Amino acid sequence: MGEILNATNTITRTDLQTGDFDFDLPPENIATEPARPRESAKLLEVGDTLLDRTVADLPSLLRAGDIVVINDTRVIPARLRGTRRGAKVQVTLHKAEPDGTWKVFARPARKLSPGDVIDFADGFTGRVEAKGEAGEVTLSFPDAGDLFAALERHGEMPLPPYISRPGGATAADETDYQTVYAARKGAVAAPTAGLHFTDSLMDAVRAVGAQFATVTLHVGAGTFLPVKVDRIADHRMHSEWGEIDAATAAAINDARAAGGRIVSVGTTPLRLLETAATGDGIVHPFRGDTDIFITPGYRFKAVDLLMTNFHLPRSTLFMLVSAFAGLDRMKSAYDHAIRTGYRFYSYGDSSLLHRVDPS
Repeated sequence: MGEILNATNTITRTDLQTGDFDFDLPPENIATEPARPRESAKLLEVGDTLLDRTVADLPSLLRAGDIVVINDTRVIPARLRGTRRGAKVQVTLHKAEPDGTWKVFARPARKLSPGDVIDFADGFTGRVEAKGEAGEVTLSFPDAGDLFAALERHGEMPLPPYISRPGGATAADETDYQTVYAARKGAVAAPTAGLHFTDSLMDAVRAVGAQFATVTLHVGAGTFLPVKVDRIADHRMHSEWGEIDAATAAAINDARAAGGRIVSVGTTPLRLLETAATGDGIVHPFRGDTDIFITPGYRFKAVDLLMTNFHLPRSTLFMLVSAFAGLDRMKSAYDHAIRTGYRFYSYGDSSLLHRVDPS
C-alpha cells in the first residue's frame, strides 16, 4: 500500500540552509552489516506513492530498452596507520593527483608539517608535501614502488565512520564493501547502491531487456564529510576523478533516443553523467575531475531513475536525492523508512527514485 506524496521541488539553491536537510535518525536504523544475500535488502520505490519492495524486485521495475549505469571503481585499502617521531598517525587516502601524490585526511593533522615523514611499516613511508584545510594533507610515497601493492600489504578497507569496527575492517568487509563488478582500482569509499547486486540479479535485469553501461568514478572520502556551513551555497565539494568512454556515451545516447530510460545505480554515476551531459540530454565522453554539487532547483539532464541507499542528515547526498525526487517527497520517504525499519547508510537498504523536475 502506498502513501501519496507531495512532489514540491521548487526551492532555489540560494534559498537553502543546511538545516533544511536535517532529520533525526535512531542509531538502531544504522546498518553495521549488509543484507545476506545482497538482493534481499529492502527497496523503497519513491514516486507518486511509496512502495515497499526488495532489491530482488528491481528487474520487474525496469523496461526493455532501459540502460542501467553502474560504477566499476574498486575500493583500495586506503586507510593507513603509522607513526611520526613516535606519535601515532592515521591517514585515509582520498584522491590521486597527476604528480603521483595523494590528497589524504590525516589524524591528527595539526601536528604534521611539510617535510615530515610518516613511517607505516617495513620501509613504507609517506612524506608530507603540503597541508590543506579540515585535516587534509598532501602525501608522497617515495619508497612505495607500486603503491597499490603496498596498500594491499599494509592498508585496510576504509569503512565509513558509522560502521564501528574497533579492530579495523574484517576479512568479511573486504568482500562485503566491494561491488561484484568492481574493476578499476582507485576508490576509497564504495559506490554503495551497487553493493546490492549479484551476478544473478544482473542476469535478471538483462532478461527483461535492459542493458548495463559501465562508467568509472573513484569515490573519495570527502563523501563522508559533513556540511559545516549554514548556507549550502557556501559549501565546497571535493573533486573526484571519473571517466565515460566514447562507446559508453554512445550506448547511453542510443538507449535514450530509442525511448529507454537512464537508470543510475548510485549517486556516483549520476554525478558523472550530469557532469558530462549537455542541456539537450546528450552524454559526451568525459575524463577528468568533477566537483558538481547538486541541490534542489537543479534541472537534471541525463538520469531518469536513481537507485540509491539512505544517506546522512545534512549531507550533500541527501541534498542530491532531494533535488532529484523533491525535498518534501524525500523527507516523507525518509520518515517512512525510519518508521518501518529500513536500514540506513553503506550497508543498509536501498531506494528507487523517480525524477521530479523543478517547475
